[in-house]
Amino acid sequence: MSRLVVIFCILALAGGVAPASETTETITKIDTAQMLKDPGVLPASGIVTSGQPDEAAFRKFAGAGYTTVIDMRAADEDRGLKDEQRLIEALGMTYVLFPIAGKEDISFEKAAALDKILDGIDGPVLVHCASGNRVGALFALRAKNNGATSADAMLVGKAAGMTRLTKLVQERLDIK
Repeated sequence: MSRLVVIFCILALAGGVAPASETTETITKIDTAQMLKDPGVLPASGIVTSGQPDEAAFRKFAGAGYTTVIDMRAADEDRGLKDEQRLIEALGMTYVLFPIAGKEDISFEKAAALDKILDGIDGPVLVHCASGNRVGALFALRAKNNGATSADAMLVGKAAGMTRLTKLVQERLDIK
């Protein structure tokens, strides 16, 4: 087992911060509502995953130096915002719509596409869907694509927010 995987396992079990690949990136799942309760707390650097943020949370991410928001919600999903893309861009961040609309989108191909997007981003990034579940599922498959064992990939997914898609992701990991 590589030293990176051992570090990941320790961090994942300790609180959800985890290297996702052979880089030094960290992935942190946060509750944006909880983050906003303490105005002095800034989001961690690296990659942050969450459920749907509201305008105040997006403002906090922009103020903390985040450069990009990757939105995994389908175009027709209600975000509770008038226009998320316009808001993100007005805050000086780049908006990337990367829709994961259903179980068929939870795939190794989509995980590889996410990896390409993340490789092209310079600076901290927020990746969200409605709850964090789809985000976590894709991060699990992404970890497997990057050489993690199936067990370690599941830990990455859970640390990144995977909940209800656990069985589906495990099935996909068992096939690969």
